[in-house]
Amino acid sequence: MVSYIPEETTSFVGRKTELGRIERALATRRLTTLTGAGGVGKTRLAVRAAGCAEPGYRDGAWWADLAPLHDDGLLLATVSDAVGLSDHTLRMPMDVLCEWLADKQLLLVLDSCEHLRPACAHLLGEILTTSPGLTVLATSRQPLGIKGEQLVEVEPLPVDGSADALTLFRDRAAAAAPGTVFDASGTAAAAAEICRRLEGIPLAIELAAAGTGRHTVEQIALRIGSRLDLLADASIRPQRHRTLRTTIGWSHELCTPLERLLWARLTVLRADFDEATAREVCAGGPLTGDGVRTALRGLVAKSVVVRDGVRHRMLDTIREYGRMWLAELGEERAAADQHAACFLQLARSAHAGWTGDDQISWYHRIADTHADLCAALDHLLVHDTAAAQEMAGRIGFFWCCCGHLPQTRGYAQRALDVGPAQGPHRTRALWVLGICVMLQGDYPAAERIGEECVRAAADDGCDEGILAAAYLRGLTHLMVGRPELSLREADRVLRCTEAGTPLESAYRLRCHLITVFALTGLGRLDEAAEAAVVLRAACEAMDECWTRSYADYQLALIALLQGHAEAAAAHARSMLAGKHRLRDSFGIALGLDILAAAVAAQGEGAHAARVYGTGQLYWRMVGHPQRGTPELGPLREACERQAREAVGDAAYQRAFDRGRADSAEAGLALALHGELLT
Repeated sequence: MVSYIPEETTSFVGRKTELGRIERALATRRLTTLTGAGGVGKTRLAVRAAGCAEPGYRDGAWWADLAPLHDDGLLLATVSDAVGLSDHTLRMPMDVLCEWLADKQLLLVLDSCEHLRPACAHLLGEILTTSPGLTVLATSRQPLGIKGEQLVEVEPLPVDGSADALTLFRDRAAAAAPGTVFDASGTAAAAAEICRRLEGIPLAIELAAAGTGRHTVEQIALRIGSRLDLLADASIRPQRHRTLRTTIGWSHELCTPLERLLWARLTVLRADFDEATAREVCAGGPLTGDGVRTALRGLVAKSVVVRDGVRHRMLDTIREYGRMWLAELGEERAAADQHAACFLQLARSAHAGWTGDDQISWYHRIADTHADLCAALDHLLVHDTAAAQEMAGRIGFFWCCCGHLPQTRGYAQRALDVGPAQGPHRTRALWVLGICVMLQGDYPAAERIGEECVRAAADDGCDEGILAAAYLRGLTHLMVGRPELSLREADRVLRCTEAGTPLESAYRLRCHLITVFALTGLGRLDEAAEAAVVLRAACEAMDECWTRSYADYQLALIALLQGHAEAAAAHARSMLAGKHRLRDSFGIALGLDILAAAVAAQGEGAHAARVYGTGQLYWRMVGHPQRGTPELGPLREACERQAREAVGDAAYQRAFDRGRADSAEAGLALALHGELLT
């Protein structure tokens, strides 16, 4: 079983009683919420509890981090992503999510719900009602207020009669300063005093322990004690909130001025980040690029920023303190502007890097920075509508391929509504909107937008736009059964444009792909195969994966139509390997169908049935029944009949049900070569 629970990167201390309470709650209640103050360890406890509980759920445990969301606009999309749903339909996203979860037996963890409580309560009310096998574990500073919610209050670690708090301090101090010795009575007593004064709050203890690299344990005890006695803000209630706030403030005082500035500026980032992103977003004024590198290392050493490999993150409670200082500095707007500029440049670089050996890494980077890209777009839609239109156009196709169709459609439409009325950026955003509605099955709208896109591209006089519009028009013609018109559209633009920049070449490749699809649809299979081979070689020379995988798909379809089942299966597996690398659920669904047909044509009925079952799992992920160009339907039906005849209806159904019950990753691996993909 593939685990989607975050890995534990440091030692886990204590919490046996709480883990027992959570285990009992999960066994008897549908919704369990871990509540408690910031910094008390709710997330860490949820990670451990979910990891322990995961084997008890047929469909595993899935984690949704809600902390990066600045409002509830991305809540449904975030939860859908977390449970493997990539909606391609025009239906209401909530309805699609409820249907996807209806027959699942899984544990869903929603981490950091407090700033989205009403939206989370509404979401959980819907999915718990329609999904009887669903269990939810949530973390929130306050209860969600849903009927049937079981609350588990997470208290600080005990400091009297228990060694847990002291063990945590010693573990973290040893990590910060490996030479720290606790044998001396004064040091041991000071460590115990620190834990007592910090009331066992794990985050406060970890921040204090991080100071052992620069101070002795005795010095830390003295300084923290003095600060708690003299500087605590009496307006903050309850007392443990004052203690944590004061400890964070003490950590802030230990930072250099540039570390404090970086701390404040990093809070504009929504998700995990690497050092290069920190430099781009946070450098400026006294904080140079090299200064960011040095200050970031200092913040990691002080446990203000957590590092996991090359990625960094900031805990919510520490982020809140940094936001306060960002406002105090008067830099909120400037930081948001720089953040938006950074991610606009990321969109430009990803768009330019579509064709080449970095295509897959760009896919993954766009997917991994989704929350920051959305935040940047939201900011630009208010403050720089031209830049918003450009950004929506440049990342839109990535988002379409990653399965964010409803969001992409919404952003593209908003950018068109508020941005410039003409120009290449508008044409590209229009093209993205057309691709969205076409993939959602709204073909009349796709035709209208395609015609508008053709006119806009002609006005621009830009080959990229002309090729893009032709791809949209040609693909729409294919989907409604007009391959002749599709072929004519592709031929027209390929003749009137020239191979120019690598980016324009990417759009030409897509138009050549339309040619291959159209020739296949017209039954001109030898011509289609020849064109597909040439196209695949061109893609391979450019290291372009997305178009190449569809060329493989067409080669599989053509081979199957020509009666070459073994060759069809080989091409289908090649296509699936590419789509897996791109995390393209829609493409994988198509590929599994054609592979199952090829396997059935080879007489392996049970194997074909299982692959068909896994294909149904992926089709459900995208919210569609089986899709594809018109000629595919009869072929699917014929091969399914062949598979049933080979093994009998009962055996076919058993294998099909087994494939549908597999996890998506396991089923795909088995379809390809009988082992897990990496």
